[in-house]
Amino acid sequence: MANQNSPQTASLPSSAQIPAPTVWPFVFAFGLALVFAGLLTSVVVSVVGAILSIPAAVGWFRDVLPHECLETVPVEPGVSPIVARQAEVARIQIDPEIKRTRIPVEVYPVTAGIKGGLAGGVAMAVLAVLFGVLTYHSVWYPINLLASIVYAQALNMPLQHLLTFHPALLLVATLIHLVASLLVGLLYGVLLPMFPRRPILLGGFIAPLIWTGLLYTSLGVINPLMNKLIDWKWFVISQIGFGLVAGFVVVRQARIRTVQFLPFALRAGIEAPGLMREKNGGHDER
Repeated sequence: MANQNSPQTASLPSSAQIPAPTVWPFVFAFGLALVFAGLLTSVVVSVVGAILSIPAAVGWFRDVLPHECLETVPVEPGVSPIVARQAEVARIQIDPEIKRTRIPVEVYPVTAGIKGGLAGGVAMAVLAVLFGVLTYHSVWYPINLLASIVYAQALNMPLQHLLTFHPALLLVATLIHLVASLLVGLLYGVLLPMFPRRPILLGGFIAPLIWTGLLYTSLGVINPLMNKLIDWKWFVISQIGFGLVAGFVVVRQARIRTVQFLPFALRAGIEAPGLMREKNGGHDER
């Protein structure tokens, strides 16, 4: 520590002014995020965001304009001694017997996701048709309602028309259901190996409830008319039915080991006799 009476420190002021800390920028950013989040969820969320962001913006500007709010802090003169250090590299001792493992260790083939998606799609279709028969005494109501994703004019039809057979709506609903089932089935094939302990819990309950909740909170803004026509109790039942059947079919398929089980030479593409095929088309020696 330098001498307080030295010429270098005698001319230093005893205090300094710095910009005062303020919480308003954080509150304003949080409120603005709620305003935009409400566009996809509920108008109540946007209202809460506006209530937070408007006074936060006013408070922020008052801290800056017309004069910036300053805070006085004491100044303690001193000179820190400069000490040279010799840089050293710290090395971690790793047991040579331990090998790095990449997760997942085993994966399902693409066909497992396709089979699971098709089986889950059949289960969901059966539950949807059962809902139509028990509620509206018609198997065509859930089919026509699904087709209205593309044919929006179907939502404006009288209820009696939604209970009757329409070839075009049947074709569109079948394509939508088939594509969506295959995509979700492939997603199950990718995700379920990462949760090997309780895959049915994830695929049969957790995942269907998550995407049902997201759809329930956003469909009222995206398509309010369809939101009124959907029976959400049966919708959740059909999604869980899809997840249980698709997850069960996927986990029943044989897994494939990832490339981490292969020798390093084979993974690196090095010509290693006995480990890989020869260039002339010959097979390996194993």
